[in-house]
Amino acid sequence: MTGMSPGARTLSLMATAHESDGALGDLMDPELPASTYVLEPDVVAPLVRRVATSQDAGTHRSTLPFTGAPLAAIPLSSPDDVAAAAGRARAVQRDWSQQSFDERARVVDRLGALVLQRQSEILDLIQMESGKSRRSAFEEVADIAQTCRHYVVRGRRYLADRREPGALSVLTGARVHRRPVGVVGVIAPWNYPLTLALSEAVPALLAGNAVVLKPDPQTTLSALWAAELLAEAGLPDDVLTVVAGGGDVGAALVEHVDHVAFTGSTATGRKVAARAGERLIGATLELGGKNPLYVAADADLEAAVPGVVRACFSNAGQLCMSIERLVLHERIADEFLERFVEAVRGLRLGGELDYTADIGSLVSADQLEKVSRHVDDALAKGARALVGAVHRGDVGPYFYAPTVLDDVPADADCLREETFGPVVAVTRVSGDDEAVRVMNDSEFGLNASIWSGDVARARRLAARVEAGTVAINDGYLQAWGSTAAPMGGMKASGLGRRHGREAVEAVTETQSVVAQRGQRFGLSVDSLYALGGELPSRVLTGALSAMRRLRLP
Repeated sequence: MTGMSPGARTLSLMATAHESDGALGDLMDPELPASTYVLEPDVVAPLVRRVATSQDAGTHRSTLPFTGAPLAAIPLSSPDDVAAAAGRARAVQRDWSQQSFDERARVVDRLGALVLQRQSEILDLIQMESGKSRRSAFEEVADIAQTCRHYVVRGRRYLADRREPGALSVLTGARVHRRPVGVVGVIAPWNYPLTLALSEAVPALLAGNAVVLKPDPQTTLSALWAAELLAEAGLPDDVLTVVAGGGDVGAALVEHVDHVAFTGSTATGRKVAARAGERLIGATLELGGKNPLYVAADADLEAAVPGVVRACFSNAGQLCMSIERLVLHERIADEFLERFVEAVRGLRLGGELDYTADIGSLVSADQLEKVSRHVDDALAKGARALVGAVHRGDVGPYFYAPTVLDDVPADADCLREETFGPVVAVTRVSGDDEAVRVMNDSEFGLNASIWSGDVARARRLAARVEAGTVAINDGYLQAWGSTAAPMGGMKASGLGRRHGREAVEAVTETQSVVAQRGQRFGLSVDSLYALGGELPSRVLTGALSAMRRLRLP
C-alpha cells in the first residue's frame, strides 16, 4: 500500500478485512444494527476531508440499503461553500487548460488504470451506498476504465483545430478552435455513483475545464473516492472539487458554473434547464425514461431471454436505460414468457459484498414505496403478476422481488410513469408496425431495444423508434459501453449527449478565426469595393456562380 493516499489506504484495509467471505458482520455491531455506523468515522474521515465545506451546514447520515443501518456521516456544503469552491476552481482552471493535451491525458489515463487496480475498494463502497449487486457495481468500474481509455485515445482528435473554407476560396481561410468553457458543474444521482460522477467529468477535465461535482447525499463517499483517485493520478488541487448536499446545493452550483451536466428526474431537469437558459450557460441533461424492448417474431428466444432479464433487472431496475415495457410479438409471446418467467424466478436476491447475488436492494424506503405503489395500482386495475410483486423484507428492508406484469391496462401508472425498480409490463402486438407505435407511445425517449434474427430489419425498425439510443439484440450494456457513440434522450428524456465527440463539444466553445490571405497581393474585399459602381457586384456574382458550378463549399 506504499504510495496510497490516506483515504485509499483506509478503504483498502476495509476491503481486505472482509473480501474473503463478502460478509458485513465485521463492519457493524450485530447487537445494534440500526444505530451503529457501518463505517466508523475514522474510516471515512480521510475521504470526507475532501468535501468543500465550512462545517456549518450540518451533516447527512447515509444508510446501508441492505440492512437499513446508518452507513456514515457526511458533512454538508452550504451555498456559500459552493460559491467558494467554484471560485477556487476558476482560479486554477486557466493553468490546467494551458497544460498540454498529453499532460492532461496522462492524468486521465492513470485514473483509468487505478480504477481497475483498486476496484475492490470502490466495489465495496458502491454496494454499501447504493445497495446494488457486485456485478452491477463492476459495470461501473469497467465503464470508467473504458471512458478514460476512449478519451485518452480520441480526445486529441475531438479537440483538434480544424480548417474550413472562407467566404472566397483561396483568398480567405478559416480556422476553428475549441476552448474550454471554464468551470463545469456535474450533478450526479445515486444509482450509478462512480459512473455518473465521472463519465462527464472525464471529458470536461481532458478538454481543460475545472469541475465541481455534487453527488447525491446517499452516495457521496463514492464520489469522494473518485476525487481521491484523481488526485493520486496527478490532478492538481481544486481542478475537481466535491460539494455535498441536496437540492439547495445543486441549485447553488448552477449559479456559479459555465456549463451544467445533470442526471436525474425530468421534473428537476426542467428546472435546471430553465435556470441555465436564464444564465445563458450550456446544459447537458439525461432525464427520465420508460424504455421499451421489442422481441420480434424472428428473434432467437434462447439468446434473447438472458439478455432481456439483464435489461430489465440489472441494478434492481434502478438504471436510466432499464427496460420497463416489454413488447412481444404475439406469435412468440407465450413461449418467450414461459422461458423468461422461469429465468426471473431463478434470480437470487442478496446483499453480500461478493458475486453471489444476481439482484441487490432498492436504495431506500422511498424507492420501495414507489415500486410497491406502481405494482399495487396495476394489480388493482386488472393486471396479473406472472412472477414477483412482493416486498422481500425477509432479505432486507428495501428488497423487492423481480416482477413481470401481464394484461396491464392502459391507465396503469406503471405503463406511463418511470418506476425505476425491478418491474416490467408486458404488451402483445400483432406486427412490427404496431410494435413501433407502442414503443413510441410515451413522453420519454431515452433507450429502446429490438431483438430480431435479422439485424438489417431491426435497423430499419430502429430508425422509426423515438429514442436517443436503440440497442439491437442487447438491452443496454453494449449501447452504453460504446463510448465513441453519443448517448442521450429524445422528448422528455433530456437535452444534449454524453459520450463521444458530443461530450467534448458540450464543454467547449468554438472560436472561428478568419483571415484574408490575398491582401498583400492587393486582392481583398476592400480593394474590390474600391473599384466603385456596379463592377464589384458583377465580379462577385461571377465568382459565386463559378463556386456553385465547381461545388465549392
